[in-house]
Amino acid sequence: MKILKTSILATLLAFTQLSADTSQKELAKKLANPVASLVSLPMQLNYDRGIKTANGDDGNRWTLNIQPVIPFSLNDEWNLISRTILPLVRTDNIPSGSGVNYNVGDIVQSLFFSPKAPTESGWIWGAGPALLIPSSSDISADTWGAGPTAVALKQEGPYTYGALVNHIWSMGGDVDISTTLVQPFFTYTSHTATSFSLASETTYNWEASGSQAWSVPLFFMMSQVDKIGDQTISYGAGFKYYLKSPDSGPDGWGVRFVFTLLFPK
Repeated sequence: MKILKTSILATLLAFTQLSADTSQKELAKKLANPVASLVSLPMQLNYDRGIKTANGDDGNRWTLNIQPVIPFSLNDEWNLISRTILPLVRTDNIPSGSGVNYNVGDIVQSLFFSPKAPTESGWIWGAGPALLIPSSSDISADTWGAGPTAVALKQEGPYTYGALVNHIWSMGGDVDISTTLVQPFFTYTSHTATSFSLASETTYNWEASGSQAWSVPLFFMMSQVDKIGDQTISYGAGFKYYLKSPDSGPDGWGVRFVFTLLFPK
């Protein structure tokens, strides 16, 4: 009887652990979905180097993107997903000889209207407006902007793949803005809630010309869902490489670190 009780207890403990692992895996898959119904607070730290200044010197830049994601249930069929990007920027030697500077970059606010259920073929999608909000700092364009944004993705087993796009035009101001972002992504999530991601954040500046219009960074990231006490978190790191960038943009290798607070229902 004692052996039977021990066996039952071990089975229950294993089932509890399996349920916890499954829950964390599902959260990891939700993180790979930009329009998932999950409240989260991602904080993304980027390091870029080789940024050319006017006299040819190299500068470097640290950017902390604070990116709260808040879903709202509109009715039985639709969600509204709010995604915000607030950049906090530290630059060194940009412009040349200026030393270290701290600024707040312009804010991008996106709203996605997204069906709660995937399509019959399994696609998840969302679309809505994107708004550029000037921060009025030394690095701000001091121009409001707006345009459309959309995302489409599929989740099949451990795989998530799709793309997010937006285009922003300026609305008045002294600076003309017309920029397209294309962000393809592919993520594999293991049964231990570890995710491996390959992505790009390609931008095209329609106001520039030739090679100066393109910025094509490629990212490889690894992240893990875990807990600190009762708080569910995700943390990760990876490398970036610029396949193409303007003369005034970053060059070569960079790094990215991500720490996310998760608030599952």
